[in-house]
Amino acid sequence: MYQEKIGKFIAECRKEKNMTQQELSEKLGVSDRSVGNWENGRNMPDLSLFKPLCVELGITLNDLMSGEKVKEKEYQDKLEENLINTINYANKKIENRNNFIGVILIIFGILISITSVAIFPSESSWGSIYSVFGVIVSLIGVSKFTKKLTYIKRLTCNFGYFFIFVLVLMTIDYIGVVNIHQAPRFSLVKVSGENVMYYDTPLYDVVRCNVNKDNETFKVIKNRKYDADNIDVFCK
Repeated sequence: MYQEKIGKFIAECRKEKNMTQQELSEKLGVSDRSVGNWENGRNMPDLSLFKPLCVELGITLNDLMSGEKVKEKEYQDKLEENLINTINYANKKIENRNNFIGVILIIFGILISITSVAIFPSESSWGSIYSVFGVIVSLIGVSKFTKKLTYIKRLTCNFGYFFIFVLVLMTIDYIGVVNIHQAPRFSLVKVSGENVMYYDTPLYDVVRCNVNKDNETFKVIKNRKYDADNIDVFCK
């Protein structure tokens, strides 16, 4: 769609009607800045304004989309071309809107996950709940970008993003356990013993010895079956 050509044509038709940008904007219910942007080719009027704009300028939709007054013998050819251009323009606007919403959701989801880790203590289940919620929100945003892909490619991209996001969260959690000596947030099972706690996470296990004492320690071990009756052995 030739925005600059259409913009110049709108300006020419407006001047032929002896209207200012402000007068035309008032008739259409938009700002005079919007009319100026149309005429400068910066953007196009919204699709809902096409018909009212044509009425005010005394032209046809075919004229508007062609950026010139169409001759009768060329009318049909131009009409078909402009119809395709209009459909493409509408689809592009929808795609841009979906992409914008996708970006917002991705950023919002990431912020939720990061904030949950920063605000809630590691022992609180709310931290992991909000982190997972953030992953889901962010994943919905990613799905907005993958709509044009085939089902398999879309599924692969979405699953890949989900896996990487979760892996990053698990890595941050692991760093917290090792360097900050805090309980893992994403433990599937938590077993308590005398002065010891055993956390079973998807990738590793953590043994917390001397719970809430000055000599409290955290040990990261490989995934293994735990025994609630003898978890104390890991602290010996």
